[in-house]
Formats: sequence, structure tokens, C-alpha cells
Amino acid sequence: MTEETTGVAMWRRILAFVLDLITSFAGFGYLVARFTGGLTESGFQLDGAPALLLFGLVIGYFVVTRYIGGTIWQRILRAR
Repeated sequence: MTEETTGVAMWRRILAFVLDLITSFAGFGYLVARFTGGLTESGFQLDGAPALLLFGLVIGYFVVTRYIGGTIWQRILRAR
């Protein structure tokens, strides 16, 4: 099938998903670590409840952005 019939190219969707995962884990990870004392000299380290909170926030990010029209990287790459 051509790109016209399928809509957005698959590579854009995959790239947007990977970049969203990296961005959300880094952003939410830093915020959770900042408030729970998990910051280290080389970044952050989360164990137990803070790690579960991070996973919940990342999943929530993808659920919420589905209803508001796409994630940050989907919008940048026009992969909606």
C-alpha cells in the first residue's frame, strides 16, 4: 500500500513512540526522583514505590494524550 492510502508512515509512528518513551521516562523520572530523594550524581535511581509511580505516570501520559489529540512527538513528527 502507498503512503496515501495508509495515512502516516509507519516509521514516523514508531519513532514518535520511542521518543515519547524516552522523553516521558526521563522527565517523569527526574520529577519523581526530585520529590522522593532518588537523585544521584549521574542522574536518578528509583526503587520500590517511586519506580511504580514512574511507571504509572508514563502509562497515564499515553492514556491521557490519546484523548487530547496525540503526544508531544506525534505532533512534532506529524504522526497522528
